[in-house]
Amino acid sequence: VGVKESYQMTIFRIIAAILHLGNVEIQGERDGEACSVPSEDKHLSSFCSLLGVEHSQVQRWLCHRK
Repeated sequence: VGVKESYQMTIFRIIAAILHLGNVEIQGERDGEACSVPSEDKHLSSFCSLLGVEHSQVQRWLCHRK
């Protein structure tokens, strides 16, 4: 297709991160009023390492609206 190999690897990393994010288990609490993500969730860890973002921040902002 004419895409450089370095760009291909970046695209693959982003796609893999999105697929892992889709598998993160978000648990509802207090009759649906709140939620949480287990800190040991392997898909969240993979997402964070693929994109180079901080695990605790992603875990927090997945469950808080702003």
